[in-house]
Amino acid sequence: MTRDEPLVLGIETSCDETGVGIVRGHTLLADAVASSVEEHARFGGVVPEVASRAHLEAMVPTIQRACDTAGVTLAGVDAIAVTHGPGLAGALLVGVASAKALALSLGKPIYGVNHLAAHVAVDQLEHGPLPEPCLALLVSGGHSSLLKVTDITGYDDGVAPMGATIDDAAGEAFDKVARLLGLPFPGGPHIDRVAREGDQIAIDFPRGLSSRRDLERHRFDFSFSGLKTAVARWVEARERSGEPVPVADVAASFQEAVCDVLVRKALDAAGAEGIEDLMIGGGVAANSRLRALAEERAGKLGIRVRVPRPGLCTDNGAMVAALGATMVERGRAPSRLDLPADSSLPVTEVLAG
Repeated sequence: MTRDEPLVLGIETSCDETGVGIVRGHTLLADAVASSVEEHARFGGVVPEVASRAHLEAMVPTIQRACDTAGVTLAGVDAIAVTHGPGLAGALLVGVASAKALALSLGKPIYGVNHLAAHVAVDQLEHGPLPEPCLALLVSGGHSSLLKVTDITGYDDGVAPMGATIDDAAGEAFDKVARLLGLPFPGGPHIDRVAREGDQIAIDFPRGLSSRRDLERHRFDFSFSGLKTAVARWVEARERSGEPVPVADVAASFQEAVCDVLVRKALDAAGAEGIEDLMIGGGVAANSRLRALAEERAGKLGIRVRVPRPGLCTDNGAMVAALGATMVERGRAPSRLDLPADSSLPVTEVLAG
């Protein structure tokens, strides 16, 4: 870390976490997060209006906490980066408006960046510069995507989609199955925990879009809706018969079905493109079975796997700051001050003009 590297503050408000991160180059100085997950738990999912109000309340103290942790002042920051999409519209607006206010008052450039690309860029804070090209598997509550990354800033089609979910994302399926099993929200961590006590081959749940016919049209795409329905029907059948539901076995078998498909398709895509580095990001990347299965299978194929530590997999400001710092380092022009919040921003649009 040198003083010549850009000092960037990143703001993330795409869902229910208010994240503010500060980085210098590829060195993480602060990662402050204020989560409203407990406010959403009683509803069994994120309520957009509740999330937006929570961001409003948390923004200023979270920025202050990040600056205090990093030992910097806002005046010393070189640039402001902010998630401008995709995500919940109201939540994004809070972050974008806050970033604009900071950029305007401090006279600093602003970089409106893509949430999904930021999940890839964050790995640089832990494992150094990102190999380009690399294959990125992004798995979260709203997204399950395979991306070929040749330039993380998006220059010259540097982030190209190879596959995506056609219905439920992996994280969404985890939440819904957790609810079926009586586990708390968010479901991912709880299924991961319970599954460690279960048998992952106890129940043969389906692997979506994996048949020969499906692979002809959806080789690199994902579908978890059918899996979710299969789990629901299996649980309902047990309950109707009066038999107890083996929660640990159901959780383990469900988790294995999800991770099997994710890893299988990611490695297939990497092989098809001749790529030797697989990066896994997003909230579901914190799943212990996904990490272990990816390492095991990739190692046999000579493919290197990079996964950030769990705290950097979930939504955070550090990932936004990391992508913003890369934009500055590579001389990308900053965004205009009238940049919008775009809830349906495609992954190919990495930087707002």
